[in-house]
Amino acid sequence: MTAPNALKRPGVVIGIIMMLGALFGAAGIWSEMAQRKQADSDGEPVEQAGIVGQARPDFILPDLLGTARAAKEWDGKVVALNFWATWCPPCKREIPSFNALQKELGAAGLQFVGIAIDESKAVTDYTQETAIDYPVLVSEDEGMRTAQRYGNMAGILPYTVIIDRQGRIAFARYGELSEKMAREVIKSLL
Repeated sequence: MTAPNALKRPGVVIGIIMMLGALFGAAGIWSEMAQRKQADSDGEPVEQAGIVGQARPDFILPDLLGTARAAKEWDGKVVALNFWATWCPPCKREIPSFNALQKELGAAGLQFVGIAIDESKAVTDYTQETAIDYPVLVSEDEGMRTAQRYGNMAGILPYTVIIDRQGRIAFARYGELSEKMAREVIKSLL
């Protein structure tokens, strides 16, 4: 039987569809397991291309009012840069704990900065519904390029980088960051 004739038989077509479904299903399960392992793990920080220990790259991005904000504005503080988006559920789950940490440790020298890789209107709408108690910068394209300069070559969100008072990257992590781990890393740098 030739290939075109074989495809005319319903059993062959169904078999091919089932085989493709199994392959895509297995790939999806593997991807989900890898993401859950990273998101649930409180293990060692992710080092991308040796980013931990490097001097923080400069950037200038607009805030929600369109005012240009530069990385050097927060020099001398422990800075937690959080790359996020409004369409990212784990990103949104982190915000309450980041608000709490900012309130608790801000006077000791902590500064959270959210960098939304999203449309400005979506971020403005979101922040009108949900309080974010730290500066939020917004830029789709330049925000992603900034995330890459900070080691996020894969473009995964959320992505958090913590910078020490000397301007060196002390921690970088893909995925949702627990409040417990964030507190431990930040307190060790204050």
